[in-house]
Amino acid sequence: MSKKYNIVVLLGDGISKEVVPEAVKALKATTDVVTGLDLKFTEFECGFEYYQKTGEPWPAEAYPACKESDAILFGAVGMPGVAGLEHIVYIHRILRQKLDLYANVRPVKIRPNIECPLAGKKAGDIDLVVVREGTEDLYTPIRGVLERAEKNEVAIDVKIVTRRGSERIVKYAFDLCKTRNKGAPLDGKKRVTCVDKSTVLKSCALFREVFDEVAEGYPEIEKDYALIDAWAQWAIRRPEYYDVVVTTNMFGDIISDLTSPFQGGLGVAPSAEVGDRYGMFRPIHGSAPKYYGKNVANPIATILSAKMLMDWLAQMHNDPAAKEAADRIDRAVDLVLEEGKVIPRDLGGEAKTTEVGEEIAKKIRRQ
Repeated sequence: MSKKYNIVVLLGDGISKEVVPEAVKALKATTDVVTGLDLKFTEFECGFEYYQKTGEPWPAEAYPACKESDAILFGAVGMPGVAGLEHIVYIHRILRQKLDLYANVRPVKIRPNIECPLAGKKAGDIDLVVVREGTEDLYTPIRGVLERAEKNEVAIDVKIVTRRGSERIVKYAFDLCKTRNKGAPLDGKKRVTCVDKSTVLKSCALFREVFDEVAEGYPEIEKDYALIDAWAQWAIRRPEYYDVVVTTNMFGDIISDLTSPFQGGLGVAPSAEVGDRYGMFRPIHGSAPKYYGKNVANPIATILSAKMLMDWLAQMHNDPAAKEAADRIDRAVDLVLEEGKVIPRDLGGEAKTTEVGEEIAKKIRRQ
């Protein structure tokens, strides 16, 4: 018997309006060939252009729909240098905080026929996951500005790290490590690396303390440590050593962008933001307004985010049909890259956004 999944699609701004539909196209292609898979899509405009028209960041019914959804597929919102940006970014913040999406999962993997900027690295050499805590740290909205004589004199942002927040994100990282088949490419070891600045920051010292406590429950997994500045250079010198990396919110934001070029850039960098009940899936990249309307943006990051969406549904509902859909999307992306005929411009090809999306959808159906 088919299980129906309700997926909310938030179109966002800029190139999101072009790449998100290609991810929906891939998801719909899976329903054509996977027995027992039923996906229902509910789409909403949101972001700057919607704000310009209505004075609101998204329709009133969008958040209730997200709360009732099985998963959310999101692009990016915001345009640089525009009024009302705080109201638009509010969409992302409210989803993270109110839906308690505490685990931001960002895989870094070299796929076939993609040139890695690190010398000698090829498909299979790098396959790690950055697990970033998503609800605390400097991004918690505890901040302010002191104004004197009509000038901003002092600005303060408060860094928050809690035991509960640290425990659940570290546990998520170790549980994820258990499910990964191959371990680190260098030596095949299942390894979780704690990235922090515990030598200086009390908040990071707490994070590492909790890391050690949680790690005791996973004796089969090697625990590893790196200070954030040291990790940044080791990630470039020896990325194949890493399997799962767990860190705080802001550090995770930075290092996942640092490692995105390893796999070909932001155009192929997906992510998941998940909690115990809800999941939101989106590319790491932004709205890239200068490319909007040209049909040149790479949709692969968003399509791989849709793949992560199906993986998550499969895990949450113990659903082999959803898992098959995720695997079909993953294989289709690799097949398109291996053939090298329909390659997006940021990877050195000439294919349009819609052409890449259509080719991946065809590969999904023909496996």
